[in-house]
Amino acid sequence: MLTVAQVLKSNGTDGEIILGFRDIAPEDIDLQEPVFIEFDGLPVPFFIESFVKRGSSRALVRLTGVKNLRDADELAGKLVAVDYFADEEDGEDFIGWTIFNQDGEQIGKVVDYEDIPGNLCLVVDTKEGQALLPFHEDLVLSLDEESKTLTMEVPSGLLHL
Repeated sequence: MLTVAQVLKSNGTDGEIILGFRDIAPEDIDLQEPVFIEFDGLPVPFFIESFVKRGSSRALVRLTGVKNLRDADELAGKLVAVDYFADEEDGEDFIGWTIFNQDGEQIGKVVDYEDIPGNLCLVVDTKEGQALLPFHEDLVLSLDEESKTLTMEVPSGLLHL
């Protein structure tokens, strides 16, 4: 899961909410796919019934099952995530992207990928040569499609940097 927004507040009495987006623009949300909000430690899927962009980083949204002010108020402050990796069959979309580690240091550029069953790896050109970097949602800290940058938690010693 990739956290993309936060429910800022309810709006009106019909269950609409205001979402504040981070790291992505509101128009980058796939309205055909569910968003997930965590309840009791579990991600609960919601489909978007209506979506109206408000400024550069907010949207007025109605979610399935959220029908009144009380339901909307219960969501206030919660984080909204998407299953970004559900559509990723392979790493081809990331070729040419720049990888940064958790400290903001540039690791290198993605030049290829290895589709090892159950363990997609990105082939990254680093200062030390090519390295395989496991591509798993738990390691992704942020991504920016516009600038084609990916920030990942790189386990110590993995790249020998």
